[in-house]
Amino acid sequence: MTPVSRAVDRRPAGEPAQDDGAAAVGGSALFDGYLEPDRPNPDAFDEMFNVDGSVRAPYRHLHDAIAPTAAADLAARSEALDRAYMDQGITFSLSGKERPFPLDIVPRVISASEWSRLQRGIVQRVKALEAFLADVYNDAQIVRDGVLPRRLITSCEHFKRAAHLLNPPNGVRIHVAGIDLVRDQEGTFRVLEDNLRNPSGVSYVMENRRTMARVFPDLFTRQRVRAVADYSTHLLHALRAAAAPNVADPTVVVLTPGVYNSAYFEHSLLARQMGVELVEGRDLFCRDNVLYMRTTEGEQQVDVVYRRIDDDFLDPLQFTPTSVLGVAGVMNAARAGNVVIANAVGNGVGDDKLVYTYVPQMIRYYLDEKPVIPNVTTFRCWLDEERGHVLDTLDELVLKPVEGSGGYGILFGPDASAKELQKARRAIKDDPRGWIAQPVVQLSTVPTKVDDRLVPRHVDLRPFAVNDGEEVFVLPGGLTRVALPKGSLVVNSSQGGGSKDTWVLAASRSSEAERELGERGIAATAPARGPAAEHGPELTLGQQQQQQQQQQGRQVQQLGGMRQEQMLRRTEVGR
Repeated sequence: MTPVSRAVDRRPAGEPAQDDGAAAVGGSALFDGYLEPDRPNPDAFDEMFNVDGSVRAPYRHLHDAIAPTAAADLAARSEALDRAYMDQGITFSLSGKERPFPLDIVPRVISASEWSRLQRGIVQRVKALEAFLADVYNDAQIVRDGVLPRRLITSCEHFKRAAHLLNPPNGVRIHVAGIDLVRDQEGTFRVLEDNLRNPSGVSYVMENRRTMARVFPDLFTRQRVRAVADYSTHLLHALRAAAAPNVADPTVVVLTPGVYNSAYFEHSLLARQMGVELVEGRDLFCRDNVLYMRTTEGEQQVDVVYRRIDDDFLDPLQFTPTSVLGVAGVMNAARAGNVVIANAVGNGVGDDKLVYTYVPQMIRYYLDEKPVIPNVTTFRCWLDEERGHVLDTLDELVLKPVEGSGGYGILFGPDASAKELQKARRAIKDDPRGWIAQPVVQLSTVPTKVDDRLVPRHVDLRPFAVNDGEEVFVLPGGLTRVALPKGSLVVNSSQGGGSKDTWVLAASRSSEAERELGERGIAATAPARGPAAEHGPELTLGQQQQQQQQQQGRQVQQLGGMRQEQMLRRTEVGR
């Protein structure tokens, strides 16, 4: 093809200029028509190619490796990826049809210098949000100083008064954070939203890497890619560090809603890798403000609960009284200092989509620093002036519900009908607190296999951060989600999206131990198979756990006379 001839140079900050010998898009039939001007969203920043068709520096080795590949070989390897996921039970239900969770064969590459900046920004953000949560559940000094309005906090659905003055032993509330990033038209990374409650998807980061290393070992020989297999080690260290200081050998458990939950594969994988018990609410009980686990060897005290259950279902004495997913009295046990709940109850006030717009102020207030990674420009409909702008220009904006997740409830103004826009304006006027709006961000694109070609598809990135109280570890890379439908900007798997392996290049030559050619990390411990359930990387917790609650309720009725002593340990994946 003829390379695009626009003279605009949209290299990310710090990337060196291309040399005259850089490869061109037209060098491979796989990329035929890749940069055609009439493609959807042509102004989007492409991460592999400059606008003149030359290959960006971080992608040169990868491009050189895949460009000569025949379409038939590409298809065969793609099928091998699907088979590997099917064999492990890593499937996803879309429109009632079970399919392998889509893993694209072309990885996403991030340079060492660019990742260094992203890592600093993520650590900065987690520290500021930790300080905010500690403040808001104690004296709320940030409100007293007029940085944030009080009604912003009190009107938040996820602000839990039951967590007031409940301070964890080592001060950590955000043990795991997932910070969603997007890259705009200029190649600048921006924060799209924060996930501080039960961020999901890290299992796909590890499984994507393990599967890619097995199916494409030749690609790894050309790159120095930073490892991701040690995530569970960092998570276990953070959970053990969260226990009360007088506990020498903390007992940690992973609390799951059960096998019907869409993220059960992840729950079981993490428990298996950490070597801790995977439990359901019926395996636990509280007595005298102490949490115990039922085992075949008798009762065992639990010191730390890594819960994957939403606040509302965690403790029927404090929240939803009909819940059978959680443990009655666990909040009292936490307040007494006998157990730590990770992530902490009430973290949702920190990842509220409206509170998100004030995080830059939090960074300046608590850390006295400038934000390293900017937010996406966001208009707050609860402020009169900004609401007026949204109502006047709604056909140019993306409207999002503050309490929405999974890509549901979003309105793309440029694609909406007049009737849809009118309905949205009424909804904004009826509930200004419930809506935010953002300009349409043309998410960056990465080559993605569609049929027998590689075409540009839009991506985002969810890095995962683990806080042990001493430092914040950021897993190199994170989960890259890709919008597979042509022209789509919605990357959620519930909307037909998939994922990519994310390669962070090492700054210096890596050792063999860092190359991950399949024999390290989780290759030896990953389950051979798992439950054939929906395993999307994003969770709509309310809907999932309501369904789980109903299912568990039916089971309780059916098993009402069964002895609780028959509850056994749940450590095997898929059990």
